[in-house]
Amino acid sequence: MDLGSLKVGSYIVIDGEPCRIVSYDHSKPGKHGSAKARVSAISVFDGSKHTLVSPVSAGVEVPLIDKRNGQIISMSGNVLQLMDLETFEVFDTSAVEQDIIDKVHQGGEVEYWKVLDRIKVARVKN
Repeated sequence: MDLGSLKVGSYIVIDGEPCRIVSYDHSKPGKHGSAKARVSAISVFDGSKHTLVSPVSAGVEVPLIDKRNGQIISMSGNVLQLMDLETFEVFDTSAVEQDIIDKVHQGGEVEYWKVLDRIKVARVKN
């Protein structure tokens, strides 16, 4: 996609890290240059802040976010072993926020996101 078509709340890849855009500002084109866009984004996995300044017509990478449901098989500290409820694939993930880790229990269902071959538990389902 081109940078000019993105909005606040959409997702973008900055420095190989999938991020959610929190602020987007663009300047008018000048006499000798094209319009520039300034994007501030928060990482999906670790919450770090990333910025990007680039021409509005520049191509950027947009991650595909696969939202799926899974069941917690086992818990060991911050590492969860999940089973996908559609494919029955079992995998481990440690990308769990502190407020979510307090709500999960063995056998419970969660929604997880698969982004750029990495997995993050997004929310707990009741």
